[in-house]
Amino acid sequence: MFDIRDAQRLRIALYSHDTQGLGHIRRNLAIATTLASGDPAPEILLITGAPAAGVLPAPPGADFLTLPAFGKRLDGLYEARSLRTPVGALIDLRSRILQAALNTFDPHLLIVDKVPRGAGGELDRALADLRSTGRTRCVLGLRDVLDSAAAASRDWRQQRSTEAVDHYYDAVWVYGDRLVFDPITAYGLPPVVASRTTFTGYLGHGRPTPLPDFPAPVPPDPFSLCLVGGGQDGLELARCFVQARLPHGHVGVVLAGPYMPDEDRQELDRLVSARADMAVVGYVDMAEQFIAAAECVVSMGGYNSVCELLARGKRTLLVPRVRPRAEQLVRAQRLAQRGLVDVIHPDALSAERLSAWMTIGPEMPRAAGVIDLDGLARLPGLVRALLAPNRPGARCHPSNRRTVRVAV
Repeated sequence: MFDIRDAQRLRIALYSHDTQGLGHIRRNLAIATTLASGDPAPEILLITGAPAAGVLPAPPGADFLTLPAFGKRLDGLYEARSLRTPVGALIDLRSRILQAALNTFDPHLLIVDKVPRGAGGELDRALADLRSTGRTRCVLGLRDVLDSAAAASRDWRQQRSTEAVDHYYDAVWVYGDRLVFDPITAYGLPPVVASRTTFTGYLGHGRPTPLPDFPAPVPPDPFSLCLVGGGQDGLELARCFVQARLPHGHVGVVLAGPYMPDEDRQELDRLVSARADMAVVGYVDMAEQFIAAAECVVSMGGYNSVCELLARGKRTLLVPRVRPRAEQLVRAQRLAQRGLVDVIHPDALSAERLSAWMTIGPEMPRAAGVIDLDGLARLPGLVRALLAPNRPGARCHPSNRRTVRVAV
């Protein structure tokens, strides 16, 4: 374990279980980049289950620990992505890695994304150890929407999430705007959770835009953009987009995502080969440059993509994923009700519908002043308040208190 006398710099660990796509780790990476701007800069450990996380640019003083990966089946259940091992054995392996890593890193602050006990309870051992020392503040970070109300309430209850929050967590941060969606009310979460909850606002403005080693291949002409998240289930949206009619003078660009299966990518390439005004781009770590330059965007409804699009004020059509979770559908519908996006249900998706929206769709109002997108700017203040040595209700035992300069 680190010798506290020799390591006074703030240490922050962020955990995300990551079973599908890069959404969880990208959210934690945006948080880490914001917190890394302190002076002195904290040491940050990003713990992730996403095999592709290594392609993402980490801020100075941060590094990744990548766990053996889960995959997610069509029914929403977990399985080992690559190892030939039962899922229970994989959870046990990941749990032991997490316990050893967090005990050794000995963070002042642990931020856990979405799942209070980790996937399959894999954080239980580590959380119990951190709680026993009393030296680590723990925060549960929740995206705005978890799932449909029925499914989210059931999962919360079955995973004993309230018990975990009560025993291990000092605070709950909801990365959203309560006026758009309130998970405390929608899911009937109990007072012990509500009393520790702060709505930060969406993590929209101030998201990291690292300078790439090579410029992104952004078209010089006006273009319409299609985003399919990680790409593992984005073929139908991408297929309809590359067959759609574009606005006059536009070209079309699809960002395929890192997890698009090879056969899906090959099909798109065949379709695009017949069009001079359409291109498919493999995974890039500078999607923000495409979003900033696009005239309009057709996208799935993942949290990070939506935050980036709203922050840029882009005219947006969301085609949300609806299986195995309704999270994207609920988010898209709530944002559409506020006039921020347009929505097409994937069951009604067609090239003709996309053509109509891109060529004659109405202009959207900008998001500024309509939705709170300033969550990242609030996080350093929340960290300072949480780590204040005399904070009311602090769980840290006096004998275990550490003096650390907090400047995030």
